[in-house]
Amino acid sequence: MTKALKINKSTEQGILELLKFLLKKGKVKGIFTLKKINKDGSVAYSLITKPDELKYAVPFYPLMPVNAGKLLSRFSLKGSSSEPVAAVVRPCELRAFIELVKREQGSLENIFFISSTCGGVHPIDKSVDGTVEKNLSEYWDAVKKGEIPAELRPACRSCEEFIPYTADMTVDLIGNNIDKQCMIFLNTKNGEEIAKGMDGEFLEKEINKEKIDKLRGKREAEKKKLFDELEVKMNGMDGLIEIFGKCISCHGCMRVCPICYCKLCEFESSDSEYKPSNYESDLKKRGGLRVPPGTIYFQLGRLSHISISCVACGACDDVCPVDIPVAMIFKKVGESVQKMFDYIPGKDVEEDIPLVTFEKEEFAEVEE
Repeated sequence: MTKALKINKSTEQGILELLKFLLKKGKVKGIFTLKKINKDGSVAYSLITKPDELKYAVPFYPLMPVNAGKLLSRFSLKGSSSEPVAAVVRPCELRAFIELVKREQGSLENIFFISSTCGGVHPIDKSVDGTVEKNLSEYWDAVKKGEIPAELRPACRSCEEFIPYTADMTVDLIGNNIDKQCMIFLNTKNGEEIAKGMDGEFLEKEINKEKIDKLRGKREAEKKKLFDELEVKMNGMDGLIEIFGKCISCHGCMRVCPICYCKLCEFESSDSEYKPSNYESDLKKRGGLRVPPGTIYFQLGRLSHISISCVACGACDDVCPVDIPVAMIFKKVGESVQKMFDYIPGKDVEEDIPLVTFEKEEFAEVEE
């Protein structure tokens, strides 16, 4: 059985009291969490060191302004924090950070992770038009019932990895009476140690598998529906050209992707620039040339680079100005690649990334 801390207050109040407790008792020096930055519901990840500032914190607000794994990578890239920090992140954000740590793009040292059974997030444009703030009660009602809230990112509606693997603490949101209690599972020795002294009831308890399986089934059905729709559009090379042909080469999807971390991307280097001679050669062959060229090459190249480690956070969908279903394409391809290697990105920091390992007998079978 897992140890758990039950706080007899709403989950929103309970988690804020826990974070204040951690700061006031000096168990951590900072809290990395979502924080409201104005009255219209806009939020941003912030590092908070004063307990009073936590009154603006909204740890489980259903928006992901940027994948927190990418931010934590920047925070710890030049070296680990000298003081302990508690980071409140979603399961896919935590998995993204673990993948980056494996690539030596961050450090886990002195970062204490609090995550949740995740209800998903809305597309970022729903924050701009005020939809998220207006529909918060409907969102939380769906989470309490173990249902899929309306108007989530497609990646969230179809996500089956909504329980964190490596969090020190997991706040139970799915199917829980979050208006009256805050249930926090203490997954690690660090989790147990840091919770000592907190007001509440300490229990031996497990996450309700039945409610989790029920929601996973609903999300599997949604994923199948989205994948089937995508399969029709992605039929052969013509389908890929049709989908990716809308790309305007803004590279926004690359910039928000937590797995893309190169300082200078090959696709933005001088090696990938079209020279006048390239244009002349292609024009002679084709008689016409799209400008900018190479958009499909960019998308397929990025797909081959990150598919093994894609955590399907959906951030790329948010920024595409021409509404290419980037997230679902990468999720579909990513899952097929990950299945081949029996690999779940971000599940275990000790597990090597398959593309940097060598197995003598790997893929030895040949099909006629």
